[in-house]
Amino acid sequence: MSFAQDQLNVKSRLTSVRSISLPRRQTYWPSPIDWGDDVIYFLLVDRFNDGKESRPMLNASSLATWRPAGFRFDHWAQSGGDRYQGGTIAGITAKLDYIKKLGATTIWVSPVFKQRLHWDSYHGYAIQDFLEVDPRLGTRQDLVHLVDVAHNKWNMRVLLDIVFNHTGDNWVYANGQDQPPYLPWPQFYSKGAWRDGKGGLISVTVPPKSFGADDGVWPEELQGDAYYTRAGEGDLGRGDLDDPHAEFRRTDFVGDRDVNYDGTSALDDVARCYKYWIALTDADGLRIDTLKHVDQETGRSFCGTIKEFAANLGKTNFFLVGEVAGSNNDANRYLTAMGSNLSAVLEIGEIRPTLVAVAKGLQPADNYFNMLAQWDDDLGSHRNTANQRVAILDDHDHVSGDKVRFSADAQPADHQVVAGVALQLFGLGIPCIYYGTEQAFAGPEKSVRDQYLPDWNCGNPPPDKYLREAMFGPEHPRKAGRPGIGAAASNFDQDLPGFGPFGTSGAHCFNDKSPAFVRIEALTKVRAAFPALRSGRQYQRPISNFGGPFALPAMGELIAWSRLLDDEEALCIVNGNGAATRGGDVLVDASLNSLATPGNPWVSAGGRPSFRVVANSAASAAAAAGQDYRGSHPIGSLLPVLVRNGVNFVQVRDVPPAEVLVLINR
Repeated sequence: MSFAQDQLNVKSRLTSVRSISLPRRQTYWPSPIDWGDDVIYFLLVDRFNDGKESRPMLNASSLATWRPAGFRFDHWAQSGGDRYQGGTIAGITAKLDYIKKLGATTIWVSPVFKQRLHWDSYHGYAIQDFLEVDPRLGTRQDLVHLVDVAHNKWNMRVLLDIVFNHTGDNWVYANGQDQPPYLPWPQFYSKGAWRDGKGGLISVTVPPKSFGADDGVWPEELQGDAYYTRAGEGDLGRGDLDDPHAEFRRTDFVGDRDVNYDGTSALDDVARCYKYWIALTDADGLRIDTLKHVDQETGRSFCGTIKEFAANLGKTNFFLVGEVAGSNNDANRYLTAMGSNLSAVLEIGEIRPTLVAVAKGLQPADNYFNMLAQWDDDLGSHRNTANQRVAILDDHDHVSGDKVRFSADAQPADHQVVAGVALQLFGLGIPCIYYGTEQAFAGPEKSVRDQYLPDWNCGNPPPDKYLREAMFGPEHPRKAGRPGIGAAASNFDQDLPGFGPFGTSGAHCFNDKSPAFVRIEALTKVRAAFPALRSGRQYQRPISNFGGPFALPAMGELIAWSRLLDDEEALCIVNGNGAATRGGDVLVDASLNSLATPGNPWVSAGGRPSFRVVANSAASAAAAAGQDYRGSHPIGSLLPVLVRNGVNFVQVRDVPPAEVLVLINR
């Protein structure tokens, strides 16, 4: 019997992580050779799908249809910010075919671990029980089944999102305060009473081991006072990155309790909790939340013990990707400090809003490509360092930049986001697509936002909720707290609308024929087909307009870059203008694209150096709509390599707004 079967057959709940006999040297799903070949799809469990297939599909051109009589946008916003919407782990399993069709190969699942049942921390980052699945999301069996189906039916991988820096708000301070002022190191407060399962407090004289399942924190190893820093609530941005006792590391996390790894056994116990989930589910990697808020030595030790455990299960390239908020340089320093123990970091610093601005034509492309240059290794080869970064366009936090999705006020609204996704797919790094990006999620229309949503991208900081629409279009959210647990109609709040896409409720958005979806689907297929697009060296290409000199383009012009792998050159073109067609003469590599190139590679092109069009997003969209494509550069057409003043180039003409081309020379 496997470890998972053995664990799932035990009906009593787990209370001690040290009592679990973890497996070793068993048969588990193997790691990929190269994570750079993957495309990640990130979703919030509560906001993705509830498994119900009876709702109609949303028609974005008639949103008013899905705003029933009495619909109020302030209630819609309240629902999205304060309540679980009803998404489940089983709902994800039901839509793996949709994710696979898009071209994703790995899903990153938001934290599924049990939260305090009297609160509504639907995001999953405030854990009460590290050894149990939150009942609003499903069961351990559901999670095991999700990974099993992803592996064995769809050949996909699964990353679990974990929290290492803190637990939920599971106790109060001895002074009765929830968030007392921060005390600098080495000072700390005394811990007070634990919270019970209904939101009240438990007498400090009650032994923790007599707690019920919903009281305090579990497993029991995490119930010692010394396991918590107890420094109060400080500034999450204050302190030096090299100081292990900096304020941003010791502070509680907006009420969630900071774990003390200094001189305690907390590291062993928390790591063992996540080893349990790896062994139980056969997951392929972990996304580590708030990694920057743990000192570098502790982070390195945690990642090291997780990597070693996974390797002993046969997962020799287990993926650990860290959230390091702040500057690009902070993320790079964590990679350097942790060495091979940390696989990659998320690109959530200033590079993410720069990517957004470049794709929308609001900044010149070299602003983005110059940021990527810091990842080059000493030899100038991009292959190794590219796999240490996960490229982010949209996510659930937007710790840098505006707190709204890319497609809010995009032009053209239904597919400009594809320009940004193309930069992810064909640029350096492992691309990560956030759920709803492929449907151009944008929130309600601007007229609605201006009139009814005063906190839209406003506040200090603005709210995250507008990044988290519910893909499945729930009619209503769950009731607040414990009454919202369950699947009956009585568990849902009939007084609030569900937080559906584009300011609606009652209609889903799993549309595999939407303008953005069909374009992204076509581009992911091309990425999978040509290794140069995943592993090649990267160079931004100068462009000449109207016979002028070759130079890096201004904002709102064509964006061009090449990926070079051995003698292959893949030329990627994005129209960075959302309102007008663009063209230009694009420089290509002279040594790879001339009559003197060894091996006579031009026989199929009539003996003339040329590039073949292997992707044209506009053509793919036309084909998906059953229309003939009559624009420039159809798929399969050839662009001859020309020479002017000693410069080799191809002529790219009339690329429609926000459309994408990929050309290959072999």
